[in-house]
Amino acid sequence: MATVDPAAQDNYIYNRLLKERIIWLGSEVRDENANAICSQLLLLSAEDPEKDIYLYINSPGGSVTAGMAIYDTMQFIPNDVVTVATGLAASMGQFLLSSGTKGKRYATPNARILMHQPSGGIGGTASDIKIQAELILHMKKVMAELTAEQTGQSVETILKDNDRDKWFTAAEALEYGFFDKISAHAGSVAGGGGTANQSGAESNSEN
Repeated sequence: MATVDPAAQDNYIYNRLLKERIIWLGSEVRDENANAICSQLLLLSAEDPEKDIYLYINSPGGSVTAGMAIYDTMQFIPNDVVTVATGLAASMGQFLLSSGTKGKRYATPNARILMHQPSGGIGGTASDIKIQAELILHMKKVMAELTAEQTGQSVETILKDNDRDKWFTAAEALEYGFFDKISAHAGSVAGGGGTANQSGAESNSEN
């Protein structure tokens, strides 16, 4: 009996989703998958600079620099990026959820959102530790300012709330401003969440 390579099967699924303009972030944010996501965003934008791109997020967070590369690419391209949190959007996952185009940021009813400040391992000489600490403090300030802009909260509120891990239900996260709507069905997401083809979307809009 022939066996199916799980990695090959995953690649097939992700490539099939990409044809529907859907990108899936389903793991920790790392340099490797950040490079892939940035490349996919640029590719989909080159194919059509006007159509929405869909970024689904189920992530515990991860590298700040890798996540900021994704964020910058989302801002760089002309397309609206629709973000959908399902399962968990923690730390950098939360930040990317909120980085979607305003009015097109969603979460499923049972999604959980976690906000906390950037962190990183610090070690080495006293000079190294000082430089690393200054970098973390700078990133904390930058991300607090961006999160305040995304949510409508004040920078002071963000800094106070992210000083420790702060968990939100989908309803609490919606009220806080992390996203714009709780969606139990793809039909309530812009463009059907990427699951509706163009003709189907046009037909639905006529009904």
